[in-house]
Amino acid sequence: MQDDATEVTAAGIARLAGVGRAAVSNWRRRHADFPRPVGGSETSPAFALAEVEEWLRRHRKLAEVPLKERVWQQLAGHPDGPVTALVHAGCALLLIHDRPPVWLDISSGTDERLAALLPDALDEVLTPRMPGTARPGRTDRSHVNGQHLVNTPPSTSPAPPAPRATPATATPATATPATPTAPATPALDIPTAPRLLPSVPLLRGVAELAAERGARPTFEFLLGRHLDANPRQYTLTPPDLAGLMAALAGTPATVLDPACGTGALLRAVADRPDRRLLVQDSSPELAALTALRLALHTRAPVHAAAGDTLRADAYPELRADAVLCHPPFNERNWGHDELAYDPRWEYGFPARTESELAWVQHALARLRDGGIAVLLMPPAVASRRSGRRIRADLLRRGALRAVVALPAGAAPPYSVPLHLWVLRRPDRTPAQPEVLLVDAGRFSAEGRGGPDWPGVRETVLDAWGAFDRDGGVEERPGLARSVPVIELLDDDVDLTPARRLPPPADTDGAGRLADVRARLDETLRLTAELAPPPAEPVPSAASGRLPLTTVGELARAGALVMRTGGHGGRGRVPVLTDHDVLAGTVPSGTLPESEEEPVLTEPGDVVLPVLGGGAVARVVDEATAGAVLGRNLVLLRPDPAALDAWFLAGFLRGTANHRQASSYASTATRLDVRRLQLPRLAPDEQRRYGERFRALDAFERALREAGRLGEQLVRGMYDGLTDGTIVPD
Repeated sequence: MQDDATEVTAAGIARLAGVGRAAVSNWRRRHADFPRPVGGSETSPAFALAEVEEWLRRHRKLAEVPLKERVWQQLAGHPDGPVTALVHAGCALLLIHDRPPVWLDISSGTDERLAALLPDALDEVLTPRMPGTARPGRTDRSHVNGQHLVNTPPSTSPAPPAPRATPATATPATATPATPTAPATPALDIPTAPRLLPSVPLLRGVAELAAERGARPTFEFLLGRHLDANPRQYTLTPPDLAGLMAALAGTPATVLDPACGTGALLRAVADRPDRRLLVQDSSPELAALTALRLALHTRAPVHAAAGDTLRADAYPELRADAVLCHPPFNERNWGHDELAYDPRWEYGFPARTESELAWVQHALARLRDGGIAVLLMPPAVASRRSGRRIRADLLRRGALRAVVALPAGAAPPYSVPLHLWVLRRPDRTPAQPEVLLVDAGRFSAEGRGGPDWPGVRETVLDAWGAFDRDGGVEERPGLARSVPVIELLDDDVDLTPARRLPPPADTDGAGRLADVRARLDETLRLTAELAPPPAEPVPSAASGRLPLTTVGELARAGALVMRTGGHGGRGRVPVLTDHDVLAGTVPSGTLPESEEEPVLTEPGDVVLPVLGGGAVARVVDEATAGAVLGRNLVLLRPDPAALDAWFLAGFLRGTANHRQASSYASTATRLDVRRLQLPRLAPDEQRRYGERFRALDAFERALREAGRLGEQLVRGMYDGLTDGTIVPD
């Protein structure tokens, strides 16, 4: 069997059998017939998947393994790597999606027959769906004299004009673009039969999974698992942000993403019958995966290329209706030395430190007259002195139409409030040019949760719709303003919205602060009432040690169920994060949508963070119930007949208890929840302790609310005194 070459780690075996990694270690020690490692290292051995499955089946430990888990393990342990396996799976899924009878016919025989027939079947599907797809052993007619013709739609629009000569960027009349050293290539090669043969067991499993879920959800599940397993390799564009950028672009027919990543931006574009999608990425694997993802998502033709967009543009003659782009940030090696005379620098030659302005001008060069581009930008691009000449020319010629400051947490890096730049290729110079500035920073969510996306979307799209229609907007202090270009053309050409918008109007600052003060007084009164009475010392004779048990023992006895969080599920549900548990706030987080079943909280659950070393346990109430359990959290669901939830949570918060159950690395502390201890007490005695712990929790919440109100009062007083809405007595 070709599947013998697929390897799986101990963690993968644990997922297959639905157990913890400790159980796998026990099996290796206790069972002499457990499969021997075939690869990996001494500390992280790898095993042959087929041998492991046979052993688990023989010992009756594989009875309830989900099909999706078995397929994922085949993909993750593929001998040619998970990316190759994912590409092969995507090709097969596209065939299953478009021509299921063909798949049924070629898959009905042996593995060798399937591998031999599959390339021709894929050729018939991929070539019309992804023009320019290369077939090994066949002359690729999509490339003639170095030009990527198939991916270049016909155009009657003139080529972009040569750069205007300026003292800083004088361009000789005979200058030509630098010849790229690594030209763009088709994103996808149709795999040959020898390359497909090791993947055949995987493809059969993928087809079986597609019969249950559908071809598109199956690919999304496998791609999502791959991205989650390699979070540092990929910079993702969150779906809410992608939807906003696509909405700003309208309903274009031809759309380009020159730094496509995983294809989130073009998946969000509104569908239309004549739509054409074009993508390019410097990573060949991302370009291939995105091409397959988009082909499964839409019937529109998908033109895809792999190559460095700035150095080796795959679409030099393109005039698209829209460009959507999440470019790489802060690149120094973007081609500054090779591309000094490139005709795309119509607004000035970008400095070595201004790679983002190179992407801006590339996007404008690939638009038809009047076409729109939306780019995600770091906020420094709006104010860096090295880019002020290019920003000034973008403003003077009417190319830059809007700058939107997003709230922190909109996209990686989540601590930075990124910007959106909306540009339009000028078909004429506006008589009285203005630029729309929007600051959506007020829609940031407290804690680690994502922004208030409905608020961001409504504010930005309303302002842009009015500005695009009327050429200006009614000023909204602190939110939006259309600014005359002449006002921005100073020495800095600073486009940061917060520096150009009037502060939010606060006509009743004193009244609002009076309300905060009243709430603070009430909270302080409640806090005093809830303060625990003085503790009575316990006589030494009565302070005997209670018999103890552990959370692990209680779980094995069925007195509680233990679950770990981390999957977002198929719907957009609020996520309870570890920060929410520590701060005592409502669920504020987000997780990417997943085919995995999420863990949903219920009233009476006890939730603990496992990182950070804080002795915290929270009982879920009605306000928190129904949220998805986030990462780095463990949920304990006690049986009410055996355990009181408040009794459980209270004893789990003991400092000494946490200390003995924690392990320490050089920079982090991790809690082993199974080792936490609590006394064996009768139900009545548990409830007596539980009532006391519940009272302490109410006191803690009141203290926390008093602290929040106090900070709000102090901040409001400072703001009121400094902006003139409050005067000193």
